[in-house]
Amino acid sequence: MHERVTANEIAMTDTDPVICFKDVSKIFGRVDGRGDLIAVDKLSFSIAKGEIVAVLGKTGCGKSTMFNIVAGLTEPTSGSATVVGHNPFREFEFFRGKIGIVFQNDRLMPWRSALDNVRLGLQILDADSKESEATARRWLERLGLRGHENDYPHALSGGMRQRVSIARAFAVNPDILLCDEPFSALDEMTARDLRAEFVRLVRQNNKTAIFITHQINEAMEIGDRVMVFHRPARIAYETHLNVSMSADERSNVRDEIMRVLSHEQPKPDAN
Repeated sequence: MHERVTANEIAMTDTDPVICFKDVSKIFGRVDGRGDLIAVDKLSFSIAKGEIVAVLGKTGCGKSTMFNIVAGLTEPTSGSATVVGHNPFREFEFFRGKIGIVFQNDRLMPWRSALDNVRLGLQILDADSKESEATARRWLERLGLRGHENDYPHALSGGMRQRVSIARAFAVNPDILLCDEPFSALDEMTARDLRAEFVRLVRQNNKTAIFITHQINEAMEIGDRVMVFHRPARIAYETHLNVSMSADERSNVRDEIMRVLSHEQPKPDAN
């Protein structure tokens, strides 16, 4: 399959950020006359190729709005948001097959088998039928679902359905994975296994990922870097993590994240 190249495509190098926000703000107008709602407030950050960034914050802090801007589902009110050098909202077509999304709910189609759910993105991209089936089977096997290819969602557990969702995201071979609290509805044992599997697959396949969560332990298990948001979305705390950190160092980071979250002060909405 040939990638569609636009006339204004920017040549990217491995040192260029994959995702870049510069003073991004997003303001929603309220219909009840109570003034505007500031969801994102002059947010700036960059994410390098191959990096996994966990975004942590309380409900309503603007994590999902930031997520939607990266995904090209909404446009910033001001500032600049680019993904691989392109505007994700204005050049939405360019990102077909380049971004994979895993949502909180698996969003599987109940009338399609596990195999056909994984094939969906490949079919949308007009991939060869035999190749797409082989790819879907391979990803289901990698996610531990060999033998369940022909099962429908109602016959699968919550963890298995989310594995199908992850397989669907990886199957199109995207450069970037966006995950919006994908394991929050699962029991902790299942979520822990899937977190480890997700990180392993991202690293093995050299993907770049944003992982939204409201759980401190999950953010620290997944992220190379953790960004803590206050409302409206702005970075209140940021730290890098690595496997060489001692238990005491990780405990100190956890305590600092807890302190930052617990001391958030509500910011009045714009009038």
